[in-house]
Amino acid sequence: ILCRNKLRWIQDGTFSRLSRLVELDLSSNSLAQLPAALFDGLAQLQQLNISYNPLAELSPGQFESLPHLRSLSLEGLEIPNIHNLTFHKLTHLSHIYFKRFQYCSYVPHVRSCKPNTDGISSFENLLANIILRVSVWVIACLTCFGNLLVICLRSCLGTESSPHTTAIKSLCCADGLMGIYLFVIGAFDLQYSGEYNKHAQGWMGSLPCQLAGSLATLSSEVSVLLLTYMTLEKYCSIVFPFSHHRAVKKRTVSVLAAIWLLGFSLSVVPLCCKETFGNYYGRNGVCFPLQSELGERPSARGYSATIYLGLNLAAFITIVFAYSSMFYSIHVTASKTAGRGVCSREVTVAKRFFFIVLTDALCWIPIFLLKLLSLLQVEIPGTVTSWVVIFILPINSALNPLLYTLTTAPFRERVRGCLRAQRPEL
Repeated sequence: ILCRNKLRWIQDGTFSRLSRLVELDLSSNSLAQLPAALFDGLAQLQQLNISYNPLAELSPGQFESLPHLRSLSLEGLEIPNIHNLTFHKLTHLSHIYFKRFQYCSYVPHVRSCKPNTDGISSFENLLANIILRVSVWVIACLTCFGNLLVICLRSCLGTESSPHTTAIKSLCCADGLMGIYLFVIGAFDLQYSGEYNKHAQGWMGSLPCQLAGSLATLSSEVSVLLLTYMTLEKYCSIVFPFSHHRAVKKRTVSVLAAIWLLGFSLSVVPLCCKETFGNYYGRNGVCFPLQSELGERPSARGYSATIYLGLNLAAFITIVFAYSSMFYSIHVTASKTAGRGVCSREVTVAKRFFFIVLTDALCWIPIFLLKLLSLLQVEIPGTVTSWVVIFILPINSALNPLLYTLTTAPFRERVRGCLRAQRPEL
């Protein structure tokens, strides 16, 4: 037992003659490096503890000479060079202890790995708890059904101008993709139920995981850009009511196509540049690149920060500024007219869009904060990330169809009119 002895260095071959040694504890020392052949000769060793040492890395064959090892403690260690081959010869290993749950996926054959969850996934399941496993299906259904309903209703009723309707349909398509993403996560959670750790490495590096993460990014980015575009269109119509700037279908289609192209490009660049971004989408079980880690490549960290703290934050600020200007313009116009009825319709529309911006703020501000804290290397519980990805991010996609269509007075009137027309005459 050599724990807590302030050891800085152990010479290679120190334990070579202790062939019957069963337990070795080197924890809580000051070992910055372990010689590659340090454990040679310890063929009977069953328990090894090297936790809480300032080790920079582990040699690839560090544990190859320990065929009977059953328990290995690596708590408090960052292992940036961890690899599947690091533990593959430890066939009798049953218990292992890490600093991070993500490392457990490199030892799929063990019976117990601690910590057994990162708040997102657990040793047994892709989604860590029953609340997440049920909620992912509920929110996915609500998101897909709500957006599909709006697309169908607007296609049948055509309540507003064609360019505006086209933009809203496009927004519903983008938001619907978030529901599909959640369905994918839920389906693989069911597939790996009870034995997720055995498949974790394969899942996070698989094409379905990469495509799911890309789909979620496409959905969120296109949705943000579309909301910004629609806000600016409304801003121009209210603040500059007599200008010649009016949305026409041809220009609207061109802008929407450009937005989708930009969103698609942002989502697939990490897939096409693996050497630059590494496993960008496969950093966690839900395949969403929200939380930065120490092992993440600088290019991937910078790319993610550019999207969430650059593009998305700029879009959010633009939306807030536009609505502030709209409300001010409406107030000034109303004060100069004989009656406020002149602006009543624009006030109603502006209020409706304000609630849309409010829901965006409630959804995106936590994401901005989470990303910022992550970049500052603040330890963020995985539970927070899982709730953001499963609840906060998709809830915006689920609410948008309600706020844009089902709560609007013109749309409700048109629906009532259609229902009255279909009612048989008495």
